[in-house]
Amino acid sequence: MSFAASGDRFAAFRHIAYTYFFFARFLTGFATQMVSVSVGWQMYAHTGQPIYLGLIGLAQFLPSLLLILVTGTVADRYNRRMIAATCIFIGTLCTAALLFLTVSGTFAPLPVFMILTVFGIERAFMTPAMQSLAPNLIPPKDLTNAITWNSMSWDAAAILGPVAGGLLYGVGPEVAYTVAVLFFAAGSVLTFLIPKPQQRVAHEARSLNEMLAGFRFIWSEKVVLGAISLDLFAVLLGGAVALMPIFARDILTLGPWGLGLLRAAPSFGAIAMGLFLATYPIRHRAGICMFIGVALFGLGTLIFGISHTAWLSIAALAIMGASDLISVYVRETLIMLWTPDHVRGRVNAVNMVFVGASNELGEFRAGTMAHYFGAIPAVVIGGVGTLAVAALWATAFPQLRRIDSLNAPDRKGEPQPA
Repeated sequence: MSFAASGDRFAAFRHIAYTYFFFARFLTGFATQMVSVSVGWQMYAHTGQPIYLGLIGLAQFLPSLLLILVTGTVADRYNRRMIAATCIFIGTLCTAALLFLTVSGTFAPLPVFMILTVFGIERAFMTPAMQSLAPNLIPPKDLTNAITWNSMSWDAAAILGPVAGGLLYGVGPEVAYTVAVLFFAAGSVLTFLIPKPQQRVAHEARSLNEMLAGFRFIWSEKVVLGAISLDLFAVLLGGAVALMPIFARDILTLGPWGLGLLRAAPSFGAIAMGLFLATYPIRHRAGICMFIGVALFGLGTLIFGISHTAWLSIAALAIMGASDLISVYVRETLIMLWTPDHVRGRVNAVNMVFVGASNELGEFRAGTMAHYFGAIPAVVIGGVGTLAVAALWATAFPQLRRIDSLNAPDRKGEPQPA
């Protein structure tokens, strides 16, 4: 693999529209992480059942799956900025509803799952719109730099959000939800402030054929298909995040603050790797780098599963975060550069479902296995499975493995030389 120094690590921030976008994404991610930590700990304290932790992820994933043919088409046909801002505002209302349940003493699985389902619906529309919006805000030459900062903004939020959520939850769950409401509201305002960008709107007649355009493009581009499906199966078998309340309370004997630290640990590793990639982006052997990243993610998952020591568990999670960022960096760059703008929303909607499946369904898999076999076997099996997936995909998608530079493909579908 090859890394080379970048001329301007802050190139994306020379564009004011991207600056608004960056901080809106950061605040939204921060609030999302706070809500995730608070709901997970509160649900486990309320029920004591691991399977409910898995159902939290499932409730948020199913809307993305059921609406996949609609959300991407909406992002390609309508104002992506307004879609994202409206969805973040709906997230504000959902968090306010969780706050009401907590303050009124009516927190219970059924109303919480109903609220999380609405969360899932707004995320189903917001994610493809937000992901498709970024390339409209900056010139192509600064796109890889922006993708790195996008990952870092989410990872910075994932560092601060869980720790802040754990600390504030220790003061009182209503405090954590109140701060999350304010951050969601600020993210919505910042998104509204983004100047309206140019966007190539899809002009096809509304039809099933139009809705399926994203699937057809992904199937025809084996590099994109391999990159997206690799993430799906690798992280699907990971799913350690859902079980962190169990590890924090029952295995590592940590409190809510410890849970926040565990949730933040992957992002400590990810943001360190992000800073490195912002300065020394991957120039060559990008495909190999991605497979190495996935393999290291599986190894970190395995170590976390067998560890009974807090510092070793945190170190393993940091390795998982750093290695995951490598694969995200390569995958997202490939998808952004290889996808035409007029179908980008639909492709990102499919990508979102794959990512959602890997995260939320991975959490459901882990929660269900933990319910029947225990938390430690659930994580260990996932780590071994991730290692196996990395090996299988490297063999099944040789074109993806041979990707060298992260440039847009030429007319023949091959990457341009660096």
